[in-house]
Amino acid sequence: MFLAIDVGNTQTTLGLYDETGAPVTGWRMSTDATDTSDMLHSRVWGFFAKDGFSLSDVDQAGLACVVPVLSRAWCKCLTATLGKEPHVIDPRHDYGLEVDMPNPGQVGADRIANAIAARTSYGAPVIVVDFGTATNIDVVDARGAYRGGTISPGLMLSANALFSRAAKLSSVPINVPPAALGTDTETAVQSGLVIGAAVQAEGLVARIKAELGIEDAPVIGTGGLARTVSGATDLFDFIDPDLTLRGIYEMSLRA
Repeated sequence: MFLAIDVGNTQTTLGLYDETGAPVTGWRMSTDATDTSDMLHSRVWGFFAKDGFSLSDVDQAGLACVVPVLSRAWCKCLTATLGKEPHVIDPRHDYGLEVDMPNPGQVGADRIANAIAARTSYGAPVIVVDFGTATNIDVVDARGAYRGGTISPGLMLSANALFSRAAKLSSVPINVPPAALGTDTETAVQSGLVIGAAVQAEGLVARIKAELGIEDAPVIGTGGLARTVSGATDLFDFIDPDLTLRGIYEMSLRA
C-alpha cells in the first residue's frame, strides 16, 4: 500500500491507498516542529494500530512538507519503516505539469500537488481554493499549465489573531451565520470570519478568471475548512478534501 503525507504548518494529513490507487483510510494530526523521527513513528504506528492496519503493509510513501525542519524527521521515520526513502515532492521535478512562472522552485509542494490532482480529476482549466493555515488559490490554465495563484491568511489564522486580542470573542464557534448582517457578537464574528473568507475567495476567483479568460473553469474547494466555508457561498463546483493527498500519490508514481 501507499502512504501519502501532507505536512502543513498547522496540521498533518495522512492517506493510505491500496494497490489500485483507491483510498483506504486517512488520519489527521497536529503539526509539531519539535517532533523527532521516533515520535513521528509512534504517532503513525498508533493510527495504524487503532484502525487495524500494520505499517508493514506499506511499501511506498510520498511526502509533501512545508515545514523544512520536519522533512528530515519524516524521511528518517519513513525510511526506517519502509526500508527505503520516501519520495519527497519537489516542485522543480518534472511531474508532467508545466509551471509557467519565473521561479518554479518557489512554489509550495502542496500547491503543485493540488494542481496535478485537480487537473487529473476535473480537467483544465481548473481553480483550487485550499483553506489551510493559509488560504491558497491555485490555477491551472486551459493549456494545462500551472499559472500561480494567491496566498492569504487562513480563516483560523485570522480567527486566532482576533481571539488573542479580544478574549471575550474566543468562545465563538466557527460556523456559517444565518445572514451577513450580524445581530449579536457571535453572528457578527461568524459573518466577518466565515462569510468574509467566502467573499474573499469569490472576489479573487472572479478576478483571476477575468484576467486569464477562463470563465468556465470549475472551482474546487479543499482543506480543513472547505466544507464550512462552502456553506456561505455557491462558488464551488466540488468540495474535495483529499485533493492534496491524491496529488502526492500521483506525483510519487510519476517520479
